[in-house]
Amino acid sequence: MTYLPVALTIAGTDPSGGAGIMADLKSFQARGVYGMAVVTSLVAQNTRGVQLIEHVSPQMLKAQLESVFSDISPQAVKTGMLATTKIMEMIQPYLKQLDCPYVLDPVMVATSGDALIDTSARDYLKTNLLPLATIITPNLPEAEEIVAFSIKDQEDMQKAGRLILKEFGPQSVVIKGGHLEGGAKDFLFTKDEEFVWESPRIQTCHTHGTGCTFAAVITAELAKGKSLYQAVDKAKAFITRAILVLLTIQLIKIKKTLSFPIYWE
Repeated sequence: MTYLPVALTIAGTDPSGGAGIMADLKSFQARGVYGMAVVTSLVAQNTRGVQLIEHVSPQMLKAQLESVFSDISPQAVKTGMLATTKIMEMIQPYLKQLDCPYVLDPVMVATSGDALIDTSARDYLKTNLLPLATIITPNLPEAEEIVAFSIKDQEDMQKAGRLILKEFGPQSVVIKGGHLEGGAKDFLFTKDEEFVWESPRIQTCHTHGTGCTFAAVITAELAKGKSLYQAVDKAKAFITRAILVLLTIQLIKIKKTLSFPIYWE
């Protein structure tokens, strides 16, 4: 009998389905991985913003963690929204005992700009969780929060990546450059190597949940035994294609409403 690789996501929810554990589980499924989820926070959010956040009780969080780890061993684990120090303190012992890759998506701010984590939790994440990670996946604002300086160009991204590895101790870091001007460049830094992916910038405002999906695909690929480079490469291609497909669908809808034809190659 053939068994699917198993991946676990520990994160908040999104009733609109575009981010959080909903996006993670869809991404795991799309990459041929069996997905499990532990909910840290109930988040009322959509593409327009975050309306309300309620954290699950400590008892419920611990019960979920015990339910998973006492029964089914994941081949990779991802954490997303860990909004408070208390939540992180409860999860950290489980992360320390992992014998599989751990992908840390340092979710701090939603695509809409709404804060998803408090100040003390940011400090705890940097000092207690980053050293446990196989790879972390910050976007530029998140990377700036970690390194405490502005990232304006490629040189700043490289400086930040090397600093994160040296000062905070993850095995690797991929910094997503979607917030910079020009092409969309992503950098992967490991202890010994540096890789860069570049793709044309897709002009669209529909990027809700792209960070969650990117990290989830990396998690799925690591669960299948792929290398860090292979996992990031697949995630970059996956998220670029997803955005292009959505843009194409929108163009088709626009075309149907116009009284004159539009053309694209």
